Amino acid sequence: MAAFPSTWSSTTTWSMSSLRSSLPSSSSYTVQPPRHLPSRRLRISLPEPNPIPSFLGLAPLNPLLSLTSVEFTSFKPAKKIGNGGRLLQIYAMRHGRKVPKLNRPPDQRRALLRGLTTQLLTHGRICTTRARARGMRKWVDKMITLAKDRSLHKRRQALSFIYDKQTVHALFAEVDERFGDRNGGYTRIIRTLPRRGDNAPMAFIELVC
Repeated sequence: MAAFPSTWSSTTTWSMSSLRSSLPSSSSYTVQPPRHLPSRRLRISLPEPNPIPSFLGLAPLNPLLSLTSVEFTSFKPAKKIGNGGRLLQIYAMRHGRKVPKLNRPPDQRRALLRGLTTQLLTHGRICTTRARARGMRKWVDKMITLAKDRSLHKRRQALSFIYDKQTVHALFAEVDERFGDRNGGYTRIIRTLPRRGDNAPMAFIELVC
């Protein structure tokens, strides 16, 4: 930087040359190019999805998504898929699974059917809902078919299902007299008035003599 004169008098005349000489020269300043800052973007490496064989029997929950995508194709009956913190479950259609659920889990449903079968074989006629009557019909037919065999193994199978032992022994003793000439269709369902309160459809189920 150029130094100013040490003494200045009032008679000093100003000129452009003196002013230029007093200003700093342009060579003393160097313009530095801007520094390139490193990028702060996060680079996330996602694992590649494992290829799953395509199976067109499963339909996606969202119809806008492709059916042949990897996320919605699987041979398993149910598949959980993460979707932004939520889990989506895809179930296959229940083709051919005509099992009455009766609004109960499997263990309670089996206990209910066992109790209804025992009561029907004991009394010959009971009143219940139509869904329960249709659900217990095949078990009653199965117990009568076991009794027609008269073997010890079939008797033990009937004892493992029917709660009352005396009912099992009476069934095995009288099966030929009552159902000897019949090869199936041992029960009859008769519809009746709905139940008061919840208006559930009711029906009588009875043994065919």
